[in-house]
Amino acid sequence: MVKIAPSVLSADFAALGEEIAKIEPVADLLHVDVMDGHFVPNLTIGPVVVEAIRKRTRLPLDVHLMIQHPDRFIGPFAKAGAAHLTVHPEVCPQLQRTIQQIREAGLRAGVALNPSTSLHAVEHVLDQVDLILLMSVNPGFGGQSFIPSVLKKIVEMRRWLDRLPAPPELEVDGGITLENCREVARAGATILVAGSAIFGEADPREAVAAMRQRLTCP
Repeated sequence: MVKIAPSVLSADFAALGEEIAKIEPVADLLHVDVMDGHFVPNLTIGPVVVEAIRKRTRLPLDVHLMIQHPDRFIGPFAKAGAAHLTVHPEVCPQLQRTIQQIREAGLRAGVALNPSTSLHAVEHVLDQVDLILLMSVNPGFGGQSFIPSVLKKIVEMRRWLDRLPAPPELEVDGGITLENCREVARAGATILVAGSAIFGEADPREAVAAMRQRLTCP
């Protein structure tokens, strides 16, 4: 079954606890984007907010670090309650060591690729991670449109992962909507991150339910 991970980046931060409560009964994960204003052109939240979110939900927290020097923050985000911690090879010169540190902190380790980054950047660590995240927009802001060329990357990564005895999850983040979610899942994604398509709707819970129904249609 394809999992749905609503992204709090598109939620109302003035009522974040209430927003999370709306989708908790129907979501599989809660996706949390951490941005530092350097690696991506936006500034979002840190471990203190993740810790606050952890207290308001039982959903696993899928924390995506879009920051420089992510190694410095593995401990703080582990302590804050992250379940998954995903980093970018674009800013991890010692990627294998970073993955090891994430796992030693008791978290599931993920690696993420920007749309323009080659799949070969993570080819050597596919058997060492729990999650591969393919960005389908240029990271930094919610509400962007899905980049169609990323579908080919999803298909190709799916082929690579299917050769492994225990393939990691394949997550796709960016521009996921009710209209394209089924196509992205058929390309090989096992986790779909959606922000504005869920929290931008009048009833976020119904938005998740509608997406799940679309995904399960024959």
